[in-house]
Amino acid sequence: MRRRLITALGLAVIGVPAIIFGGIFYYLLMGTFLVGAAWEYVHLFRAVKLEPQMYITVGGVVLVTFTRMFFPIYAQPAFAISILVAMAYHLIIYERGRDQSALDFALTIGGITYIGWIGSYLLELRKLPEGGWWLMLVMFCVWAGDSGAYSIGRAYGKHKIAPRLSPKKSWEGYAASIFTGMVTGGFYVWVFKTFGSLTSDITIWQGAIMGLLLGALPTLGDLGESMIKRQSGIKDSSDIIPGHGGFFDRIDSWLWGAVIGFYFLTWFIL
Repeated sequence: MRRRLITALGLAVIGVPAIIFGGIFYYLLMGTFLVGAAWEYVHLFRAVKLEPQMYITVGGVVLVTFTRMFFPIYAQPAFAISILVAMAYHLIIYERGRDQSALDFALTIGGITYIGWIGSYLLELRKLPEGGWWLMLVMFCVWAGDSGAYSIGRAYGKHKIAPRLSPKKSWEGYAASIFTGMVTGGFYVWVFKTFGSLTSDITIWQGAIMGLLLGALPTLGDLGESMIKRQSGIKDSSDIIPGHGGFFDRIDSWLWGAVIGFYFLTWFIL
């Protein structure tokens, strides 16, 4: 726990200024996490003799995130080109004798899509009007949900959600995640509209509903990464972040949180 707290404080020292200032600084921070997650994603599957192409997967994530951030008009062509390049590569590899190339191709584009395209919502969220406030709202709700689930689940968890995927996750912890996410969302809106500079028309109840969703649904991102790690037989995607595992371990819930937050805000608030 001590290592986790020290690392979290270190990440906050870097992350908070990046969120506040946005732009290239923020892109480099999130880009590091997304590219690192893509690298780990490939290695997880290579552990079970599958072969998503490393350079195409990581390069596709870089191309998609860069265009989504700075040249959005080119984002869809960049995404399409990445998929076509992946297909061309795996066709060649199949011809050279790799019988699993069709599955490898699916894993390559899966990495580009899930980590690159879905991960780019972390960038899109920051680009919204008052985007720094919205990004912190999403992150706080996701973190609060994770912390509530961990604390209550560890103390009182008896009924397992998905024993095969994540034996330590319980329905008691999940209920705590929803509750803490909801309270955090409402409290965040109240505090920063009352004492901060958040000028949006969002209400406390809308903040609470958004927090409820962010406490309830990003757990699926965590379970999704657990599914990949279980299949690979690896506990953590890497050990690059002391006390937290790897980049993929860190962003698994962020990916879901960013999409949920972005569309909740653009459909109902902005």
